[in-house]
Amino acid sequence: MKNKIKKLLLAEANAISRIPVTGNIEAAVELIHKRVHKGYGKLVASGMGKAGQIANNIATTFSSTGTPAVFLHPSDAQHGDLGVISNEDILLLISNSGKTREILELLDLSRNLHNHLPIILITGNPDSPLVKLSDIAINTGNPDEICPLGLTPTTSTTTMTVIGDILVVLLMEKIGFNSEDYAKRHHGGYLGERARGRKNDRTRGRKNDEARRRWGDEEKMRGER
Repeated sequence: MKNKIKKLLLAEANAISRIPVTGNIEAAVELIHKRVHKGYGKLVASGMGKAGQIANNIATTFSSTGTPAVFLHPSDAQHGDLGVISNEDILLLISNSGKTREILELLDLSRNLHNHLPIILITGNPDSPLVKLSDIAINTGNPDEICPLGLTPTTSTTTMTVIGDILVVLLMEKIGFNSEDYAKRHHGGYLGERARGRKNDRTRGRKNDEARRRWGDEEKMRGER
């Protein structure tokens, strides 16, 4: 059993290592930054089924790290929730097949509402209909699922999650997001306590630096006398 577990872990790790590193990831970061941080929009993430759960996780992680984002369920979008999208927003769609019916419908409905809405897609199928309709398509590498049936989303959702993490981290670095900013958005729980602790450490450090500078200035003045 231990060897089997190690084999499964290795398969997941190999799938991550084979995610294509192209300019599309950087282009996606630049586009999100332009629409959200230089403009007045937000990131709207969507996916169906397991991909939808990944999209929801990416949206909440973006929101807690300084990039306003929401999750929009593609089915709920057809029953009024489409109204959450504004003309300044950007869509982040996730579909492993690149031809998920509900996502294709969401894209069509959203562009009918706002004609020039930019689309970023995370997919395992670079030749899919959604790729042709998107502005930027990020390929997961289309890994084989570790599911013994080859059907259950397992390895594919791992690579989707990792790509989402990379987008989040690169945006954090681009906007200079720090632990003080994090603490303002994440007050409760262990992470909030940690973030506030780092803020307090920096505040104490600045006060100590100021005290040392004042002490040095006073010593200098005494020496000049």
